[in-house]
Amino acid sequence: MEKDIVIVSAVRTPFSKFESPMNDFMSNELGSMVLKEVIARVGIKPGEVDEVHYGASVEAEIARELDVPDRQALLRAGFPTSTISMTINRACCSSITATRQCVRAIRVGDAEICIAAGADNMPRAAFLGETIRKGMRLGHVILKDYLLGLGYPGFSPVATEAGEVAVEMGIGREMQDAWGLRSQELYFKALADGKFKVGEEILPVVIPQKKGDPIVMEHDEAPRKTSLEALSKLPVVYGSPTVTAGNAPPMNAGAGAMLMMTREKAAQKGLKPLATILAAFPEASEPRLMATIPAHAINRALKDLNMTIDQMDLIEINEAFAAVVLVSTKILSGGDDKKWEEIKARTNVNGGAIAIGHPISASGIRTIMTLIYELRRRGGGYGAAAICGGLSQGEAVIIKV
Repeated sequence: MEKDIVIVSAVRTPFSKFESPMNDFMSNELGSMVLKEVIARVGIKPGEVDEVHYGASVEAEIARELDVPDRQALLRAGFPTSTISMTINRACCSSITATRQCVRAIRVGDAEICIAAGADNMPRAAFLGETIRKGMRLGHVILKDYLLGLGYPGFSPVATEAGEVAVEMGIGREMQDAWGLRSQELYFKALADGKFKVGEEILPVVIPQKKGDPIVMEHDEAPRKTSLEALSKLPVVYGSPTVTAGNAPPMNAGAGAMLMMTREKAAQKGLKPLATILAAFPEASEPRLMATIPAHAINRALKDLNMTIDQMDLIEINEAFAAVVLVSTKILSGGDDKKWEEIKARTNVNGGAIAIGHPISASGIRTIMTLIYELRRRGGGYGAAAICGGLSQGEAVIIKV
């Protein structure tokens, strides 16, 4: 239909490892790269974009350049000063929330062409000197590591709660380690098969050097070869009963962007849609139940469409922890073990964030574009992408290719 909302371009940077030359970029610099590329690929001029909705949530990094990373990124990218933009911080959900806001803006007629984007650089997060503004005359300055624990005041670390909920649902450490290994192995297979390639999902990042040729990053840096035996020896983190560095994602830098418009506008521009967005819904729940949220968000979106999980050819659930994907797929199965196995087999078929990385606000949009490009390789179909976020928020998008 002419008023269908379609994605006509989708791109991301490679995701860095924790120690990488790429980590010296400001997150809004990474954001500007994908903003420029996502329109350049389809010949859209910066002035044709009505709104940019931009996820950014690692505030200890953003603060190094004060604020409004959305505005900084689009101006760096050469967009007109009149371009409307908004920064969204809904933790890991931020860039899918940005996608949903673009859908809303187009549906109500506020915009014709929108970009949803997200960028974060976790390794660049500053240490916080919390005591400095309290009129200190003598004493040491105490620095706090924003990244340590990844929890919220008054609440348990997210790794602890995800692990506890998984165990309560009969999903133990061994199963989570096996999923972590699966993520790594499927990623390397996908890479060998020519997926995650430059010109499709990936935009190379060129890193100038003081001497010699620049470093050109064309692939994700975090994936690593491992074994179930090696994973089983890793200690749990933050008091979690099951979560380790091997069944959780690393901390990364990265950015992604998608260009959206109506099918009618795409036809006017001579653009072939990559995918149609059928539904986009948020969800929220009791903070402790974060691992369940992707399932509830997907179910809410499917209910709106009068569809079922059985109709989804592929599923992408962000691997905040292996526990999240396993808990959510089990909920989607309705407790049917055979159906659970079938759903898991269709989920994250090229690996997920445990291998690829999880630069917070870029991750949600990454799940959508990874889903799009894989469905296109398979000749089309329906897909669900979902993500959980801090204190049990969630987002889900249903697409058709």
